[in-house]
Amino acid sequence: MRVSVLRGPGDVALEDRPVPEPGPGQVAVRVESVGVCGSDTHYYDHGRIGRFVVEQPLVLGHEAAGEVTALGAGVTSPAVGQRVSIEPGVPDLTCAQCLAGRYNLCPDMRFFATPPIDGAFAEYVVVHAAFAHPVPDVISDDAAALLEPLSVGVWACRKGRVTAGSRVLVTGAGPIGLVSVQAALAFGATEVVVSDVNPARLDLAKELGATEVVDARNTSVTDLPRPPEVLLECSGHPAATVQALRALDRAGRAVFVGMGADELPLPLSVVQERELELTGTFRYAGTWPTAIALVASGRVDLDRLVTGTYGLEQAEDALTAGRRDQQSVKVVVHPQT
Repeated sequence: MRVSVLRGPGDVALEDRPVPEPGPGQVAVRVESVGVCGSDTHYYDHGRIGRFVVEQPLVLGHEAAGEVTALGAGVTSPAVGQRVSIEPGVPDLTCAQCLAGRYNLCPDMRFFATPPIDGAFAEYVVVHAAFAHPVPDVISDDAAALLEPLSVGVWACRKGRVTAGSRVLVTGAGPIGLVSVQAALAFGATEVVVSDVNPARLDLAKELGATEVVDARNTSVTDLPRPPEVLLECSGHPAATVQALRALDRAGRAVFVGMGADELPLPLSVVQERELELTGTFRYAGTWPTAIALVASGRVDLDRLVTGTYGLEQAEDALTAGRRDQQSVKVVVHPQT
C-alpha cells in the first residue's frame, strides 16, 4: 500500500509499505477520507509539538474514516464491509484514569500521528475494534472522518455544561470553533457568539447558526449586550483568551480548547470576584455515539466545512493549503485517489 511519510520538517514523501494485518481484537480499515488537523501542519512545519518529537519517519493524519476489510481474532463487530469512523486514540484500558472513565487522560494512550505512532495518511490502517465506530450511510466519508474534531467540540460542551438556554461565547472560528458552535446549539444553547479576525470564517459561523459574530479586529467581546455564561476558547491566542475571560458573567465557566502559548497572564481578580470556573480539555472520551447522532440527524453539518480535497500524493499541498488560501477551512485527503 501507499503511505505518505513525514521524514522531517517540510519533508513529506510517498512510500510503499505492506498492508497491515489486524491482530487480536483489531480490524483493518481501507481509509477513504482523512482530515488535516493543525497538529499535522505543526509537525510538518516544526517536526515536533511540545515533548512529542518526530525522531523517525511518521505517518500523519488522525481524523479518519473508511471501510472495514478484515477482522482480527476474536472480533465479531464491526463486520467486514461496514463503514466506520476511527477514534484515533487507544488507551490501555487498565490504568486508574481508564477505570475512572477518563480514558482520554490515559498516560499510555497510543494516538494516531503522535510520535512514534503512525497515523492514517495511508491506504489501510489497523485499529482496536471498539474504536472503529459504525456510521450510517447518510453520513459521507468526509463527515465520518470529521467526527473526530466534532468530538472535541462535544467534549468541550460537556466540560462547560452547556445546556438548554445557555449563553455561549466561542473565541476562534477555525474548524474546532465552528464545530463547537454547532455542538453548543445542539446541546440547547440559545445564544452563541463567535469572535474571530477572519471575516470569511465569521460569515461561515453565522451560516452554521451563530446568533452573533464579533470581528475582533475592531470590537471587544467585553461589549456584548449580555455576558456569556460559558466560554469555549478555541483560538489559543493569549490576548483573545484574557479578553474573553473578562467578558464572562458571574459564576461563568471557561473551557480552554485551543492549543496556544504555554502560559498566559490570568486576570485573577476577575476570576476570584466572579467565581469563574476554568478547565482544560484534552481530546475526548465517549463522544462518538453523540457525534454520530448529531450528524446523522442533520443537527450538525460537517460537509460544509470541507474546502478542499487532495489525493495521497498531494499530502504536502493539503498540509500547506491554509497558508495559501485565507478562505480555506478544512481540507481532507482521500488516500484511495
